[in-house]
Amino acid sequence: MLLTITTTYQPATDLGYLLHKHPERPQSLHLNFGQAHVFYPEASQERCTAALLLDVDPVKLVRGPHTAASMEQYVNDRPYVTSSFLSVAMTEAFRTAMQGRCDLRPELAQTAIPLTATLAAVQCRGGEDLLHRLFEPLGYNVGVEPQLLDEHYPDWGLSTYSILTLNATCRLADLLTHIYVLLPVLDNDKHYWIGQDEVEKLLRRGKGWLESHPERELIAFRYLNHKRALAREAIARLLVEEQEALAEETEAVDEQPVAESEAKRLSLHEQRLDAVVEVLQQVGARSVLDLGCGEGRLLKKLLHDARFEKILGMDVSYRALELAQRRLKLEHMASFQRKRLTLIHGALTYRDQRLEGYDAAAVVEVIEHLDPPRLSAFARVLFASACPATAVLTTPNAEYNVKFTTMPAGQMRHTDHRFEWTRQEFEQWARAVAERYGYTVRFLPLGPEDETVGAPSQMGIFSRIQG
Repeated sequence: MLLTITTTYQPATDLGYLLHKHPERPQSLHLNFGQAHVFYPEASQERCTAALLLDVDPVKLVRGPHTAASMEQYVNDRPYVTSSFLSVAMTEAFRTAMQGRCDLRPELAQTAIPLTATLAAVQCRGGEDLLHRLFEPLGYNVGVEPQLLDEHYPDWGLSTYSILTLNATCRLADLLTHIYVLLPVLDNDKHYWIGQDEVEKLLRRGKGWLESHPERELIAFRYLNHKRALAREAIARLLVEEQEALAEETEAVDEQPVAESEAKRLSLHEQRLDAVVEVLQQVGARSVLDLGCGEGRLLKKLLHDARFEKILGMDVSYRALELAQRRLKLEHMASFQRKRLTLIHGALTYRDQRLEGYDAAAVVEVIEHLDPPRLSAFARVLFASACPATAVLTTPNAEYNVKFTTMPAGQMRHTDHRFEWTRQEFEQWARAVAERYGYTVRFLPLGPEDETVGAPSQMGIFSRIQG
C-alpha cells in the first residue's frame, strides 16, 4: 500500500515540518500486521513528496488476535489494496499532523497549501462515480486511473483497482483526515472489531465536514462496517448543533424588522412559541411532542399550562438536551411536574415507537435544518409512524428575507439552514404531505405581516382526517 503527498508550496521542504518527518531521514514503524516506512522520493525547494509505504505481513493477518472472517486464507488482496490498514498506519506515522499541530511552525499547520495525494491500488466498491461523490464535495479535483489485471496481458481487461489522485489547496490535516475516514468507506470493509469507540472516532474525525457531506449516511454505514445501530447513532449525532447559539443568532436576525415598542417587544421566536401553544390549546391536546426541542423553550411554556398532561421533548443533540435540563431545572422540579415531562435523544428521520400515541406534535423551525432528500423520511416518521391528531410546523418565509437590512442578498438566516422556502413552496410541500398521509392542512403567518412579502415565519397546522 502506498500513499504519496506532494506540495509545490515554497519552500516545499516545509512539508517535513508539517509531517514531523525529516526529508533526509527515512523512518520505519512496527505495526501488529507489518511495517510502515516514511521516506521522501523528492525534496527540493520547489517540490517535495512524502511517501508512506505499508508492508503488510499476510501471515500476521491470518494468525493475529483480531483476524476477520475475510482473512481466513493466506491468499487474498488485503496486503495490497488500500484499506483500513493504511488508515491505521497513517495514525501511527502522522498522528501529530492529523491533529493539525506543528509546534515549530504553528501558522503553517493552519495554512491552506497546494497538495496532491496519490493512492495506489484503491478499490472502490460502488464504482468510479462514488469516488467523485465522496471527495469532490470536500473541494478536491479527483483523478482516477483504472489498472489492468496484468500489464503483460492487456486483453484480460481492467481490474477492480485504480490509482486515485486528489488535488486541492487545503490544510494538510484536513487532507489526511479525509483520507483516513474515507479509505475504509471505499474498500467497504474494516480489518478490526467495530464498537462504540469507532462512533466517537468517526464523529471526532468528521467534525466540521461530515455533518454537511451529501453522502454522510453511506460514509457512516460503511465506516462502521454495516452495524446499523451504530450507524444510526452516528448519523443522528452528526446533525448535532448548538441550539442555544442557534436560538440567539436567529432571534438577533428576526428581531430587526419588528416595529413594536422597545419595552414590550417580543422576539419573533417568542411569537412563534406563543402561537404554537395557542394552537395546541385550541385543539384540546393533552399530550404533546416537541420534536427538535432544542434547549427547551417551548417545553417550558407547555409545562406552565396544566392542560398539557404528558409532554415529550426529542432532539438529535445531546448538548441541546443538557441545556434543556438546565433551563427547565429538571433536578429541582417537583415530582408531579417531572412525571409530565420526558426528554429523549433521537433523530427525526428514523421511526421511533416512543413518539406514538400523542395527541399533537410541534416542529418549530426544524425542517429547514434537514437536507431536502431527508424530508420524505421525516414526513413518514411524523405522519405515518407517530401519527398525531394534530401537527404544527413552522419554518422561515424566504420572501421576507429582503426586510432584513443587514442580511446579504441570497443568504439564508442561519448557516445550518439547508433551505428556506417561500410561502408557495411551503404550501405546495405541506399539501402534498397532507394528501399522502390523510391530513388536512391550513396556514397562518407568524410575526408582522408585509403586504408584499408576507410574514417572517409561516405555520402549517395539520389535522388528521378521521377514518
